Amino acid sequence: MLLVCVIVYLIDRQARVEARGSGLADCRTSAAGAPGSRSAPIATGSRPMLRACSLRPPFPAARMTAFRLTPLSFARAADVEGLDLTEPLDANTLAQLRAAWLEHLVLRFRGQVLTAPQLLAFSRQLGELDPPGRNPCGAPFPDGAQVLYGALFPDGAQVLYGAPFNPDHPEINVISNLREGDRPLGNLGDGEAVWHQDMTCVEAPPRASMLMALEVPPEGGDTFWSNLQPAWDALPADLCREVSGRVAIHDSTCHSAGMMRRGMKPVTDPREAPGARHPRVVVHPKTGRPMLLLGRRRNACVPGLPLADSEALLDARWAHATQPAFAFRQQWQVGDLLLWDNRSTRHRRDAFDPASRRRMHRTRIRGAVPVPVPADVGQALAA
Repeated sequence: MLLVCVIVYLIDRQARVEARGSGLADCRTSAAGAPGSRSAPIATGSRPMLRACSLRPPFPAARMTAFRLTPLSFARAADVEGLDLTEPLDANTLAQLRAAWLEHLVLRFRGQVLTAPQLLAFSRQLGELDPPGRNPCGAPFPDGAQVLYGALFPDGAQVLYGAPFNPDHPEINVISNLREGDRPLGNLGDGEAVWHQDMTCVEAPPRASMLMALEVPPEGGDTFWSNLQPAWDALPADLCREVSGRVAIHDSTCHSAGMMRRGMKPVTDPREAPGARHPRVVVHPKTGRPMLLLGRRRNACVPGLPLADSEALLDARWAHATQPAFAFRQQWQVGDLLLWDNRSTRHRRDAFDPASRRRMHRTRIRGAVPVPVPADVGQALAA
C-alpha cells in the first residue's frame, strides 16, 4: 500500500508540473540557487527540488468551510481560525481539519485556553494518546498511587521516577521552568531545547504532538519547526545517495534539553549508544511523500560507516535541514495551541530568562514504526 502511495505521489507531482509548465518558474524554491539543487520533475530518474506551489498532498484537499486557514510561512505552517476547541468537533469539521493538517503539517490555534479534560478530548479526536515519558523529577508517589499509574508504565519503572507532573491527568505532560522549592513543576526548564523529533529513540515514535501555552515569558522561549519533506526534496544529490538505504541510531540517554534520563550512562562512543534504529529516509503513511527522519543529533550514528564518516554525513544533513527556508518560528501568546506532525517536522526551542514564567501543557498521539522508502523507489529518488 505504501509503495502505491509513493507511486501515486510521484505521478501526481509530474502531472502538476506539466500542467503548470513555465508557471513553475514564478514559484520560489525552498533553497533557491542552492548548490546541487535540481528542479526537473521525476520522470527519467531525476529527483526535483520541490517548489512552494507544489507542496500539496497527492489528493484534493477538502473545501474549507468550517474554519479559516491562513498560511504562516513558506515552511507550510498555518493559522486555523473560527473553531472553538472547548467543544467536540463534528465529523465534517474534523475531516476538514485532518486534510488541512496533512497539507500544512503545523497548525496554530490562537485564543484556545482549554481545561485539561478539554485538551485531552480534542487530542483523542485526532488519535490514541501516547502518554508522557517517565518523569525523573516528579514528586514521590503517594501511598498506593503506583497502581493508578501502572497502566502508563507497565514495566514497573514508575517506582524509580515519581509521579507525573499532572497527577489528575497523567496523559498530559507539563513543560515548564516553574519550581516549588527544589522540585521542578514541569519538564525542560528554561534552557535551549535542540532540534529534535519527539521520542525517535523508541521503535514507534509518536505521530503527532500538541502544545498549549498557559504562561509565557515576555521574551525568549520561541519554538521553531522545520519541514523535513522539502528538506528531502532539496537535498543535494551526493547526500541523497549517502543517506538512501541507511539507518541511524537514535540515542535515548538524554532528552532534548540535555538532561540524562534515569538509569542511563554517558555515551563516549556513539556507535554504542542505546536507542532505536530508524531509516534515514521514510515514507509518510498518509500521503506517500518521502522525507528525512532526523531525530536528535546528540550521539546519533550511522552503523556500518567509520565514525568520522558517520559524523561528517550527519553534520552535513543537519546543516542542510536547518536552513531558515525550511523553518517556521512561533512567538508564543497565552492561548496558543500548536498541533504538529512529528513524522514530517522537527522542532527546537530558544532559551529564556530563568526568572520569567513559562508553563505549557502537551499531549502526544501514538504513532507507528517508521517505514523506509521502498528500495527501488529510493534508488530512483536518489539518482
